[in-house]
Amino acid sequence: MPKVTIIDYGIGNMLSVQRAFEYCNAEIISGNSIEKIEQAEHLVLPGVGAFADGMAGLRERGFIEPIKEYAKKNRPFLGICLGMQMMLEIGEEFGTHEGLGLIPGKVVRISDTGTDNQLHKIPHIGWNALKKTKLFLSWDKSILDGINQGEAVYFVHSFAAVPTYESNRLANCIYNGLEITATVQSNNLYGCQFHPEKSGKVGLRIIENFLKIK
Repeated sequence: MPKVTIIDYGIGNMLSVQRAFEYCNAEIISGNSIEKIEQAEHLVLPGVGAFADGMAGLRERGFIEPIKEYAKKNRPFLGICLGMQMMLEIGEEFGTHEGLGLIPGKVVRISDTGTDNQLHKIPHIGWNALKKTKLFLSWDKSILDGINQGEAVYFVHSFAAVPTYESNRLANCIYNGLEITATVQSNNLYGCQFHPEKSGKVGLRIIENFLKIK
């Protein structure tokens, strides 16, 4: 049975994430200490809310450096929603704030208008289809292995990740013509802007794929 440590830093949808991983037959460990993060086999960073608050929660508990050290060893890591955004270097929500820097890039507000210059709803909420990128024409052997382009997952966010390098952008979605990063990747480090734990069978397949990473 794979062991999954879910980082508990005072901000996050811990229960729903835990239940989804348990459904996929994972043993859950509460990542509420530095030691548990350091010893993790699979590490998950969930999150909802503002970028600065999320980073403050990690900083107050002394979790930032242990997470960075874990990531340097190319061990399986998954950031979800805000957790994915904090993987990048900079977040521009309510000012400019330093992220974990696991993936080069920044997090910016989604434009208030689509490519047709018409106002649309922010936050971006609801089901949206996953799209392949120019560099990732195949999702084989990634956390999206077995997922078909066009299958939908569930999003709730007002800010979006903009990786510096296209090689870190595994999948996109399109919101009124705007290309939004849906999934990032750097070796065994992954991030999902959407909520796999709320994305039905597709989300569970993604979680299962993550659990298979050695």
